Amino acid sequence: MNLTRDRLYTLGWGFALTICTALVLALTFRVNAVKSEVRLAERRVAQLKQEKMFLETEFETRASQQQLEAFNDVDFGYQPPTAGQYLESERQLAALGKPRSPDAPAPIRVASADGMTSVRAMPALASQFASAPVADKPKAPVATPEKAKKPSTGGSARE
Repeated sequence: MNLTRDRLYTLGWGFALTICTALVLALTFRVNAVKSEVRLAERRVAQLKQEKMFLETEFETRASQQQLEAFNDVDFGYQPPTAGQYLESERQLAALGKPRSPDAPAPIRVASADGMTSVRAMPALASQFASAPVADKPKAPVATPEKAKKPSTGGSARE
C-alpha cells in the first residue's frame, strides 16, 4: 500500500471534518440543554412571581384584618360573638322580644292612598316635539275639509 501525499492530505481533512462535526454536534446538544434549563428557570421565576403576588395579597388581607380588629377593639368596642350568643330556634329569637315600654316614641306610620283610584301609576308621557302630554289612546283621524266637500264619483279608481 503505497500512500501518497495527496491521499494522506485527503484523509487528514476527512479526519478533521469528522472531529469538527462531532464537536458541533456536542455543542448543539449542550446549547439545547442550556436552553432547556433557561426555560425551566423562566417557568420557576414566573411561578415564584405568582406566589409572591399571592403572598403579598395574603399579607395585605391579614394586615387589614388586624387593622379592622384594632378598630373594633379600640374605636368601636366590638367583641367577637361567643358560643352562648347563637340561637337554636325561632322560639329563642321570639323570646328575646320585649313589649314596648310606656315612654317609647310612637311608631312611624306611613300614609296610604286607598280611596284614590283615579291616580295613574305612571305619569303622562310628553312628546319630544310638543310640550303637551301624549294621550293614552290614539285619536281617530280627522277628515280634512277638502275630502268632506268633495262629492264621490262612484266608480273612479283614482281618488
